[in-house]
Amino acid sequence: MTDPADPALLVAVPLVASVLPVAVEVVLSRPRWAWRVAVAAVAGYTGLVVVLSESALAGEPVRTVLGGFSVAYGIPLVVDGLSAPFLLLTAAVALGVLAAVRVDGPRSGPFLSLVLLLVAGVTGVAVTADVFNLYVFLEISGLASYALVAVADDGAAAVAALKYLLVGTVGASLYLLGVAYVYVAAGTLSVAALPGAFAGGLDGTLPVAAFALMTTGLAVKMALFPIHGWKPDAYAAAPGSVAALLSALVSTVAAYAVLRLLLSAFTVDLLRVAPLVRPALVTAGVVSIGAGSVLAVRTADVRRLLAYSSVAQFGIVTVGIALATPTGVVGVVVQLVGHAVTKAGFYLAAAALAAGYGVRTVDDYAGLAARTPVLAGAVGVLALGLVGIPPTVGFAGKLYVLLGALEGGAPIAAAAILASTLTSLVYFAPLLQRVFAEPVPDAVPRVGVTADGDRRSKLERATVGVVAGAAVLTLALGLGAAAFADLVAPTVEGVLG
Repeated sequence: MTDPADPALLVAVPLVASVLPVAVEVVLSRPRWAWRVAVAAVAGYTGLVVVLSESALAGEPVRTVLGGFSVAYGIPLVVDGLSAPFLLLTAAVALGVLAAVRVDGPRSGPFLSLVLLLVAGVTGVAVTADVFNLYVFLEISGLASYALVAVADDGAAAVAALKYLLVGTVGASLYLLGVAYVYVAAGTLSVAALPGAFAGGLDGTLPVAAFALMTTGLAVKMALFPIHGWKPDAYAAAPGSVAALLSALVSTVAAYAVLRLLLSAFTVDLLRVAPLVRPALVTAGVVSIGAGSVLAVRTADVRRLLAYSSVAQFGIVTVGIALATPTGVVGVVVQLVGHAVTKAGFYLAAAALAAGYGVRTVDDYAGLAARTPVLAGAVGVLALGLVGIPPTVGFAGKLYVLLGALEGGAPIAAAAILASTLTSLVYFAPLLQRVFAEPVPDAVPRVGVTADGDRRSKLERATVGVVAGAAVLTLALGLGAAAFADLVAPTVEGVLG
C-alpha cells in the first residue's frame, strides 16, 4: 500500500517555514504578512497530520528512513497509533494559539518563527524512532521555548528564561549521557533495533544506568518534583499565549518520550529484570502528586497555581508509565492529551482576563461570571476538567490510570491518584466560588462602563472562541473517552507485547 504522505514532511514543513515570518517582516517589510504565513504553514502541517494520523489510527503505521539507510543506521520516523494523538494535539494547539494572538499578540515575525520552530521540535520528538535524534528534537523545542519565555518585555521574563535555559540544559545533558551509555551497551541508537541488542541483557549496569539518566533528563522537562522550579516562574512571566503553548506541548512530549523509551526501546522487560526501576518511578510520581498539590493550595496567583497543578498532573502520568499496564498506558495517553487541551485553554483565558480586567489572583476572580459570562463558563469547565469531574476528559484520564494502578497491584499509587482529585478541589473550589457565587467588587467596573470597555471587548473576542473551543473539547474528549481509548489500545497492546 502506498503511504499517504512522507512523515519527514511533518518536521520539514514547520522547520523550513520557521524562517518565513522573519523574512517577510524584515526583508519584505510586510509585518502583517508574518501572521498569515505562520497560519498557512500550520494549516499545511495540520493537513499532513490529519492524513497520516488517519492511516496510523486505522492500524497502518507510516514509516520512513531518511537518506535510504537501513533502520539501524539511518534516521527513522514513524507515525503510529501512539504518536498520532500527540501530532493532532500539536496541530490543534498551534492553530488555537495563532488564532488567539491575532489580536492579543505577540505576533511579530521572530515570535511566529519561534512558534513554528517549537512545532517542528515537538513533532520530531513524537515521530522519531532514534534516541539520539530525539535529543536533537528536544533541543530544538527547548531553544524555541527559552526564547519564547523571554519574549515578554520585562526583567522577570528574562530571569525566568535564563533559569529555564540552565535547568533545561542540565536535563538535556543527562539525557545525552544516557544516549552514550545506550550506544556503548547496544551498538545502535535505533529504537526498533534496541530490543535484544543490549550486550548482557537489560539487567546489566549500562542499560539500567542509561534508562535512569534518560528518564531523569526528561523528568526535568516534565517538571516533576523536586526538579520543577523552572516551570512556575516561566509560565507566570511568559506571555499568556506562550504559557498556553508550552504547558500544552513541551512537558507533554517529554512524558511521551519517557513512555516511548520504556515501551519501544527498553521494553517492559526492563521493569521485570531491574526490580528497582518501577518502584523508583512510582515513588517519583506519588511524591510529585503530593508536592504539586500542596504547592498549588498555597498559591494565590492563578498562573502559578496552574503550573503547580501540572506538577501533580504529571505525577499521575508518571505513575501510569511506571505500571505499564494496558489500561494504565491508555490512561496516560488520554490524560496527557486532555491535560494539554485543558491547560492551554485555561492559560489563554487567564491571559485575556489579566489584560482586560487586571485579574491575576484567585481573589481577583470574584464576580467574573457577571463581567464576562462566556469566559467564566469556559473557565468553570476547564477547572472541573483539571479536578477530574465527570464527564470531562480529566476524569477519564485519571480513571484509566487509577484502574491501571489497581490492575498493576499498586494500591498506594491508586490512593494518591484519588487524593489528587480531593486536593485539586481544595485549590480550584475557592476560584470557582469567586467566579460564580460572589458579586462584582464595587471598585471594579463592568464591561463597557469605562473607556477601556472596547479594549476588553476586543480581547475577549480574540480569545473567547479558542477558550470556549478548549472547554467544549474537554467535554467532548471526556464523553468520547472510550472511543479514544479504543483507537489507541491496539498500538498499546502491540508494544506491550
